[in-house]
Amino acid sequence: MTFNGIIFYLFSAILLFAGLRVITARNPVHAALFLVLAFFTSAAIWMQLQAEFLAIVLVLVYVGAVMVLFLFVVMMLDINLARLRENFWSYLPVGAFVAIVLVAEMVLVLAGKYGGFAGVPAPPPLPPGYSNTKELGRLVYTEYVYAFEIAAVILLVAIVAAIAITLRRRKETKYQDPARQVSVRREDRMRLVKMRPEKKEQR
Repeated sequence: MTFNGIIFYLFSAILLFAGLRVITARNPVHAALFLVLAFFTSAAIWMQLQAEFLAIVLVLVYVGAVMVLFLFVVMMLDINLARLRENFWSYLPVGAFVAIVLVAEMVLVLAGKYGGFAGVPAPPPLPPGYSNTKELGRLVYTEYVYAFEIAAVILLVAIVAAIAITLRRRKETKYQDPARQVSVRREDRMRLVKMRPEKKEQR
């Protein structure tokens, strides 16, 4: 086994351990931190597979933005752990089925790449001037441009729906009205008062 193979299996073991701890950790903050570890390990695997752009995007977007938001939400909300774990075993069959399917897909992909499983040839080596960022952009904006635009519209609708659902109008909350602030005149906010000067009495 080569050095790259050893590193790949090491990172894969860390990724599986982190993913397992995400769903088994009792503390939500610990689960979020293990998810950060899983993202970092996935980025390392992407780097090993010569997909540097995807690895950097995974670190910047998910670890730098999404996971920070998750941690803030988890720490600010009062989560009842006992209530969350009431129906845990009822979802176990579906979760186990999905996990088995994912493991089977991973085995097929790895066997096809390293062992020539089912007659699938190994991918050819990349040329010296190959850029995965350029290739990814070419595929996204040419062959998959409609799927990319549809995914963007779906995400936009989801963001608008989440804002509309969570928006609550409270009577005791004070809101600013930009239209009224812009239309304010000087006479409405300031009044000039003329007063006669006062002289101090001399003793």
